[in-house]
Amino acid sequence: MSDQNRNPPDGPGEREEVSAAESEPRPDPGPGSPPADDPSRAGEAFDGVEASPDRALARRIAELLGRAGPAGWLRLNAVFALTTTSGFAEVVYFDGERSIRKEPAAPVLELVSRHRALVAESDGEPWWRLLVELGTAGELEVEYDFGDEPFPEGQLFEPDAYRADLAEYPREALPVWLAAYVGHDNRLSRTPQEAASRARADRMAEVWPVLAENQFPDFPVMWARWACIAAAFVAVRSEWGPRVLPSLGWFESSRRSGSTMYSLPGDRAVLSGGVWDSPDLDAFYNDGAELPNFYAGAPDWVADPVLNPRASTGLLSFVYWWESGRWYRGESPDAADCSTAVPGVWTADTVIDLVAGLVARSPDAEHRAAATALVSAAEAGVVTRGTVTGLFGDETRFDIDGAMYQFSLAGVVATLPQRMPEGEAVFRVRSYIEGRGLDTTGYPLDQLVADRFSCGWMVYVPVPRGEIAIGRAVFYIADDGVLEHSSSSVAPTTFVESFEKRYRERQGA
Repeated sequence: MSDQNRNPPDGPGEREEVSAAESEPRPDPGPGSPPADDPSRAGEAFDGVEASPDRALARRIAELLGRAGPAGWLRLNAVFALTTTSGFAEVVYFDGERSIRKEPAAPVLELVSRHRALVAESDGEPWWRLLVELGTAGELEVEYDFGDEPFPEGQLFEPDAYRADLAEYPREALPVWLAAYVGHDNRLSRTPQEAASRARADRMAEVWPVLAENQFPDFPVMWARWACIAAAFVAVRSEWGPRVLPSLGWFESSRRSGSTMYSLPGDRAVLSGGVWDSPDLDAFYNDGAELPNFYAGAPDWVADPVLNPRASTGLLSFVYWWESGRWYRGESPDAADCSTAVPGVWTADTVIDLVAGLVARSPDAEHRAAATALVSAAEAGVVTRGTVTGLFGDETRFDIDGAMYQFSLAGVVATLPQRMPEGEAVFRVRSYIEGRGLDTTGYPLDQLVADRFSCGWMVYVPVPRGEIAIGRAVFYIADDGVLEHSSSSVAPTTFVESFEKRYRERQGA
């Protein structure tokens, strides 16, 4: 089912009610309408095959929609979503330049309801959504949606609507997403209070987590590789691929699986997510199997605020946590069974191939060497703009600033500060003095000057010629922005020596 069946192309749109009278046969439908309905056509061929009753009724519905359309329409798309208690219906007409939305009339809706019951009678299970596409030449496409994929926003009803429908039309099994939607009952959620209580209970019962050796890369490496892939997708201006947010790695695959990885203080992390067709969840929701205890032995900080949103929809299928330099898990599946929900961070070569392939369809040795340098720099935490442009090069074609921002959020950018301009040093010192309301009597701020030393500036107001001042304010500001307040009573050479030492310690030099 294409998005085109649900969303009109760009252009002005209108919404209007179709009256019951408009849905009745008219003598002359005029241009832009299919031939008038003929009861003798009820069993005509449909896509080259004699039409079944449900298909014949679908054509009847389509033709009524066609005759109710505006003059000059070329194609219509209709969507009907039904349960025994709720409904949604919309038809969109296209004339090549614009789209017009209408609500089908009551007689059409009655036929649609009859159609759903007819499908239920013949197939045992009614559709959840009926999609109809009709052209002016009479070409018709009909699709029955049984929920293989989640329904679009606005066409998903409250869980009670589906429960009521299932009571009238029982089904052997539901798609995992729908089964979770109507039956998860918050079983996979874990509030901080529940996390603390369960963690205490696990300790008392001696329930310990599983040491997940050789499952995922060590967290610091995995985090850096995640950032590499995210930056590469941003650089090529793709809406797909993982992303990095503050303390969060986020990923949603094109196959509706996905995960999040939260970085927590104290060298801790939580990786969780869901696989679209998880056998564990399918067995639980559809076969009555026991739900795995994904939190078995988990510490109290593994709770909803750092869990993938699937925890609140019943679709969470794995949880791992990083603590004391190791990955742990409860009753989650092995990493191999979670692979579709996690970006390709498994090895450095995997990441290198991926990012190089984003730059060129057939990357050569030069591309691969540049990608290798970028991945190595990220893992070492020393990415620079030069490292990024070394792979992507053209700053007009690639979003280098966006890529650097991803690396910056991940904390893997080289942190050596650039030399602070003299004007900025004076501005910062002046702001410092004014912001703290320091006494500036005899210390005119418009006369501040700056003298450079190895890692910063000494900023002060010179003593007027012929005067002597003791304890006059002197300010020292380093290239990393750290500012210290001293006075002329301390020899500048002495203060600078200790100031430079503190700067080197901050930079890890």
